[in-house]
Amino acid sequence: MPIGILVNSCAILIGGLLGAAVGNKIPEHIRASLPLAFGCCSMLMGITNILKMKTMPAVVLAIIIGTIIGEIFRLELRFQQLGSYFGPRVAKLFHADMSGDNEAVLTDFVSALVLFCASGTGIFGALQSGLNGDHTLLITKAILDFFTAAVFAVTVGYLTAFICLPQLAIMLLLFASAKLLMPVISDTMLMDFMCCGGVLVFATGFRIAKIRNFPIGSMIPAMILVMPISALWNSFIAPLVS
Repeated sequence: MPIGILVNSCAILIGGLLGAAVGNKIPEHIRASLPLAFGCCSMLMGITNILKMKTMPAVVLAIIIGTIIGEIFRLELRFQQLGSYFGPRVAKLFHADMSGDNEAVLTDFVSALVLFCASGTGIFGALQSGLNGDHTLLITKAILDFFTAAVFAVTVGYLTAFICLPQLAIMLLLFASAKLLMPVISDTMLMDFMCCGGVLVFATGFRIAKIRNFPIGSMIPAMILVMPISALWNSFIAPLVS
């Protein structure tokens, strides 16, 4: 039973709904400060995972090649189009007003989507949960995600809550395939994967704080490439250069 996954997704749903409901009641000066504070927190979470890196060349190659692939397929634009399509419909569902800086809302939506769905901690937690039934990591993460969703919802609105749906789908897929994936994933591959996710979360912090608009959506393919590249590098190239 994927208890941890359900708890984590519900935390995003409830946090997003509550944040959107009370967002307009928060004073403007506090709402202006929240992105800066959470941007710093996102960078801190990213650095924590980056420090787990085992194979720098594999991570660097994955990020570069993954970003090139993402830009070729315009993934960043696709995610923004997704937000553009669902945003007004979700707002209408809750009789909410989605007026204002629509571009800023979509930028924050993509940042939130990546933060929740491409989290190395969340993906590892789903695999761990499916392999041995340990839900501790996901339940702990749910506490952080609840407040994170609430903060994003102040600017993104009710659309934040619906990020729980793609996150739930991804985690359930990982949960179901855990017994097939974990035996072929080495500790080095896993640490490089966590590091790659950390880079994306670190870059997301810059976006949230409005410092630099990294193409986070286009960087997502790096998460798929990093483990195969890590395995190939450590099996074939590392023995030649060591």
